[in-house]
Amino acid sequence: MVDAAIQSGTADRECMFEAFARRLPAGRRYGIVAGTGRLLELIAEFRFETSELTWLAENTIVRTRTLDYLSDYAFSGNAWGYQEGDAYFPGSPLLLVESTFAEGVILETLILSVLNYDISVASAAARMVSVSLGRPIAEMGSRRTNEHSAVAAARAAFIAGFASTSNLEAGRQWGLPTMGTAAHSFILLHDSEEEAFQAQVDAFGSATTLLVDTYDIPAGIALAVKTAGPELGSIRIDSGDLPTVVAAARAQLDALGAVNTKITVTSDLDEFAIAALSASPVDAFGVGTSVVTGSGEPAAGLVYKLVAHKGHGDDWISVAKTSTAKLSIGGRKSALRRLDAGGTAQEEIILLGEGPDAEAQRDSPSGLERALLVPLITNGTVDERYLGSAGTLRARAHNASVMQELPIEAFRLGRGEAVIPTTYR
Repeated sequence: MVDAAIQSGTADRECMFEAFARRLPAGRRYGIVAGTGRLLELIAEFRFETSELTWLAENTIVRTRTLDYLSDYAFSGNAWGYQEGDAYFPGSPLLLVESTFAEGVILETLILSVLNYDISVASAAARMVSVSLGRPIAEMGSRRTNEHSAVAAARAAFIAGFASTSNLEAGRQWGLPTMGTAAHSFILLHDSEEEAFQAQVDAFGSATTLLVDTYDIPAGIALAVKTAGPELGSIRIDSGDLPTVVAAARAQLDALGAVNTKITVTSDLDEFAIAALSASPVDAFGVGTSVVTGSGEPAAGLVYKLVAHKGHGDDWISVAKTSTAKLSIGGRKSALRRLDAGGTAQEEIILLGEGPDAEAQRDSPSGLERALLVPLITNGTVDERYLGSAGTLRARAHNASVMQELPIEAFRLGRGEAVIPTTYR
């Protein structure tokens, strides 16, 4: 497309692109924005290196004029978006990119690959957090996805309320709290379960977490308390009929005097399994496969469409796809969320014809409408507030605030439509 647009003279036409979802994944009532901080860093660093240009030339992918254009590529346009951690609904303009056609269209795959994955993880994680009743959840899914998405998933889950991750690279890169427990291989390495427990306690002290289900859970619990004493920090259970096993474990720990020893549960948990344990004496959860795969929805379904471009003058022309079942709404947009007097979200309002920097983007004086779009990139310069570990913490804090804004119906796990309507004006 860039090659053809350069040839036709339209590559430099000013355009507005929009990333949005036509619908939420089946049965979901809201989604959570994540990936913005990662994406901004990637856009700022997006360049074509010599080896890549050479490959394009040797394989005659594009013409020489396009190679010359790509060799100098650096995004110089503007972008607005929902703040990372915010909720979104069908039609929400999550990211608006204003640039030349060539600059904006070349970022399509990068934008969608980041947002579709991170949003799917954060949206699943938020559902898990909402039914955990305040008990911490650790992200433990690195072995269930590739080495790069493992780090992205840990970050997205943390933004949506997970307490920690077992991925140390995510801790190093994004400043996330990290945790870990021993695996069954550590128990099986030793000549006995008691030797394994003793080795772990010798290394990390009695506050460590001992894995008690390698052989027999009641025997493992008794041995764990014998080895570490009643000050044992936690036990981890990774198998069995969890509600029954956890109740028995709590009673056994209390009987042994380990009344402050916590119980951490893993074992293929998702939001439904966590909800089923709501009445059980579980102190913490560890979730792997379900969170890094979006709990059955590994992509959020976002698309990236051209919604407006300038004509031969300075006026913007609205454009839109009208294909059956893939309708898009053209035009420059701004977005507000209408709240009731108690601060509960009632409606997502998309204002057509208004640019993202319009007056309508300001919060209403009554406080009953909240502006949703914030500037992310201005003339090629990224807003550094949203980057790095500080940006990640900012997104997590924003998410915690936004979750208080959603109607109570949003947290039902049963299938349903979006919890608030999206209205175009």
